This record gives sequence, C-alpha cells and structure tokens, in this order.
Amino acid sequence: MLLVAVLVPIALATLVGLWLTWPGDTPRSGADIGFGQRPVHGEVLAATSAPCSSGSTGIGGASQVHRCISLDVQLTDGDSPGVTIQQVLPDEPSTPRFTVGDHVVLAYTGGNPSESGSYQVQDFQRGTSMLWLVALFAAAVLLLGRWRGLASLVALGFSFLVLVVYLFPALLTGRDPVIVGVLAASVIMFGVLYLTHGVSARTSSAVLGTVLSLALIGMLGIAFSAATHLTGLDDDTGNLIRVLGHGVDARGLLLAGMIIGALGVLDDVTVTQTSAVWELRRANPALGAWALYTAAVRIGRDHVSSAVNTLALAYAGAALPVLLTFSLSEQVFGTLITAQNIAQEVVRTLVGSIGLVAAVPITTAIAAVVAHCDEIAPVPS
Repeated sequence: MLLVAVLVPIALATLVGLWLTWPGDTPRSGADIGFGQRPVHGEVLAATSAPCSSGSTGIGGASQVHRCISLDVQLTDGDSPGVTIQQVLPDEPSTPRFTVGDHVVLAYTGGNPSESGSYQVQDFQRGTSMLWLVALFAAAVLLLGRWRGLASLVALGFSFLVLVVYLFPALLTGRDPVIVGVLAASVIMFGVLYLTHGVSARTSSAVLGTVLSLALIGMLGIAFSAATHLTGLDDDTGNLIRVLGHGVDARGLLLAGMIIGALGVLDDVTVTQTSAVWELRRANPALGAWALYTAAVRIGRDHVSSAVNTLALAYAGAALPVLLTFSLSEQVFGTLITAQNIAQEVVRTLVGSIGLVAAVPITTAIAAVVAHCDEIAPVPS
C-alpha cells in the first residue's frame, strides 16, 4: 500500500505531463528543413583507380598526378532504375574502399535523374547485415530468457516507440528538453520494468528506487552543468540548430540525454538489488530488514564497481577518435579534459555514476523494508 501511495501519484503526474507536452504540431519533414537530398540505392559494377587531375608542385616545375577512384554504379531504385552512372572520388586515406558488388547509397541532388552529376555516393547499404544481427540478438535473448526474454524484447520495442512517437517530435516542436526527457524516462521506466518483470511489490520497489536515483541524477546534472559552464553546443547540436533554423535549449538537450542515458544502467542495478533482497528473504525468512539490507548491499558493491567501470570504458570506446585527436594537440591533460566536447561527457559519466552508486543503498533499503513486511516472499517464475 505504501508503494501504491507513492507510485500512483508519480504515474498520474507523468500522464498529465504527457498530455500537456504532447507534440500537437507535426514536425517539419526533412525536405522542409534542408534535408532535400533523396537517398537512392545502387550496386557497384566496376571500381578502378585512375589519374583525376594534375598540377604543379611549385618546385622545379615538376608535375604531381592526383589519383582518384572511378565507380560505375547501377541504380536499383529511384527515378531511373537500371541506369548506370559514373562517380569519381578522390583517392585519399579517408575515402572508403569499394569493390565490385558493393551495395551503396547515393544522394540524389536534383536535376536529370539519368545523369551522373545528379548523384553523390553517400554511404554503404547495411540493412540486410543489421537485420541478421538483430535476429541473432533476439535469438540469443529468447534462448536464455525464454518467456522473460520475450518480455524484455517487447519492452525494448516499447522504449524505442516512446522515443520515436513522443521524445523526438516533442523536442523538434520546441518543448522543454528537460521536462520532455524526464517524462519520456518515466514512461519508459514504468513500461519496461512492469512489462519485463510483472506487477509485484518487488518490481515496484525497483521502480521507486529508479525514480529516486533519476531525481538525484537530474539535480546533479542541472547543478554541475551550470557550475562547469557547459553549453551543450557541440558539433552535432550546432548542426541541428543550423538545420532547424531556430534556437534549441542546448544545455537542456544535454540534460535530457543524461537522464535517458542513465536510465538503462539504473534499471539493471535496481532490478538486481531487489532480486537479491527477495532471494535472500526466500533463502532465510528469519532475516530482518537490516540483515537483508546489509547482505544485499554487499552484493551491490561488486555490481556497482563493475558498472561504473563499464560507463567510463563505454565512453572512451565511443569517443576514441576524438580522444586521439585531442592527444595530438600536445596540450596538458587538464586543458584537454576541460574542453567542451570532453568535459560534457565527463560530467555526464560522473553524474550518472553517482546516481548509479546511490541507487544501490536507496533501492536496497526500499526492497528490504518491503520484503521484510511481506510474510510470504513471491517466488519468481
């Protein structure tokens, strides 16, 4: 009853917030905001290296020949399927390597759809390979998790649905990023936890622990983004503002991403802690609330230690090219770590880690009290 008294008002507030911030205006399409280039698929029929231009080095009048990659690409869709066009790309270290049979994506820039000048090679097609990877992932989850694994896949789909249907349109139509991020995280939290683990006192304990930890992350994020003068105006946000043609609350967008990003790891910690408490209760029904708490916290210490390391290494791996670029600048470590692009990720990681650490005692305390008051601990399916 205590959990119901706390969580029901939060759920109702979330629903009211969704109703007030729901994106009523349809976001403008890509063509309206500058994404006028239409993707067209094609297949590489030939890829050859040939000189593309020549010039003078300026030393002794010696000429220097520049090399290019010439591609014959057959269009497979668009306005001229079956037509073969030629694309010439500079042969540079940053240029991808193409082979016969590669499936590529071209940007149709307008004009005659049968002319080579109307297209530009943009990327490789990856749809089929990624679908196989998704199928392999789903099979692995179902093989180990069975019905619980199926529930987790449904919950994953629900998370993406919230992002696509509510979060992205709300942000693009000018809603406050922090409010929208909190509401989206709340909906995902309720939906994912109850869909995956069922409606029970154990799940509700994890939900309440997640709510309190997210609140802490939100407060720390607001405080330290202001204290460190983070603007949120990195290259990606700058491009978004340029494309939209109007201002965006960049710092609010940073905070919203911080909250959404922390939610996935928090779910893992809070569910693990509540499960540990309930299993300890089942193994020894004589344990009191304090004994349950201390035993489960010992489990949580090991879990959170590895989870914090995971957060740091995940960022380092994702931002490896940026870190390498900064390391070539020959600046001292203190200057590098406080640069805007690096500092915002450091703040994001540290704030999320603090919330992660706090989630262990918070959730464990809630679960210990609830499990101790429950005379018959529920047996998991």
